[in-house]
Amino acid sequence: MNTFTDSAIAAWHLLVSGDPVLLGIVGRSLAVSATACALACGLGLLLGAWLAVARFAGRGLLLTLLNTLLALPSVVVGLVIYLLLSRSGPLGFLGWLFSFKAMVLAQALLVLPVVTALTRQAIEDADRAHGEQLRSLGARSLARALLLVWDERYALITVLIAAFGRAVSEVGAVMVVGGNIDGFTRVMTTAIALETSKGDLPLALALGLVLLGVVLLLNLAISALRGWRERVDGGAADAAGLRRMEAAS
Repeated sequence: MNTFTDSAIAAWHLLVSGDPVLLGIVGRSLAVSATACALACGLGLLLGAWLAVARFAGRGLLLTLLNTLLALPSVVVGLVIYLLLSRSGPLGFLGWLFSFKAMVLAQALLVLPVVTALTRQAIEDADRAHGEQLRSLGARSLARALLLVWDERYALITVLIAAFGRAVSEVGAVMVVGGNIDGFTRVMTTAIALETSKGDLPLALALGLVLLGVVLLLNLAISALRGWRERVDGGAADAAGLRRMEAAS
């Protein structure tokens, strides 16, 4: 058998046997990404909804900056956080460098522009469709933003799922600020890079399969949610049409 076949068989055995090293890395990776997404999504939803309905001088420049941050290289984010958290940096007193908290901060800063930009677009589209009605009822900007967030909650769940996928697949920033320390800050992406360079292909391949599985599940969840929303909206539209026909008759 060739090297790939041998590595694939060994990787499968690691997965089936529940290798503790593998499970530890996977659990740590999911914990970092989930925590980062919880923090980033809480702020990003509010900020995105506010940007969607607010009108102020410099808004266009702020939106341009936000869209620019979507393409910000992750290693640049890692470098900035490293400088902030280093011993000589302004946040060095926290002692977060090469820790779980530093990786959460890096992923949260990477995910925040994504959540904010996608939320802003979704709420702004909804505001064009329903904002005039809400304004006629006396809803001010903040109330209108919150009402539209609730109205678009299913679309925003898709945003949150996509944000988690962005976070869990991140490698550059967490490598810089986490240090890839075995048993402490080693996550799936950094472990794959390290184990591949060491030639430990079974572990790298097993982690790769888990990471692909996580991404696949996220995409299936997005597709299922979209399909369910379309069925619900279609059913509601049919019911409304039926009521109109009955009223007309």
